[in-house]
Amino acid sequence: MTQYLVSMYQPDGIVPPPEVLGPIMEKIGAFNEDLQAAGAWVFGNGLLDPSSATVLKLDGGEILVTDGPYLEGKEHLGGFDILDCPDLDAALVWGRRLAEITGLPIEVRPFAPARG
Repeated sequence: MTQYLVSMYQPDGIVPPPEVLGPIMEKIGAFNEDLQAAGAWVFGNGLLDPSSATVLKLDGGEILVTDGPYLEGKEHLGGFDILDCPDLDAALVWGRRLAEITGLPIEVRPFAPARG
């Protein structure tokens, strides 16, 4: 089995109203239950707004600490799941389902082999 990072990217800006977001969140809840029942779920969660980020960067031998996202953009990482799947095709089935539920871009990416 290989672990995959399934990342959900969402647009910056206003969060959709409850009548739009509510049904999507219900479907995501069912999706998460199915992941767990299939034994594919390792870990996952949503993230707070990018403005909540703290960036640490080495500069001239010192670590600079700044507020806000590392990269500015029109979209941000909104949440992720780590899945344990037999192969990329199986991970893509889950990713495709999440893309259909959310209507958002979903990135499926394998982890590098464990070291040590």
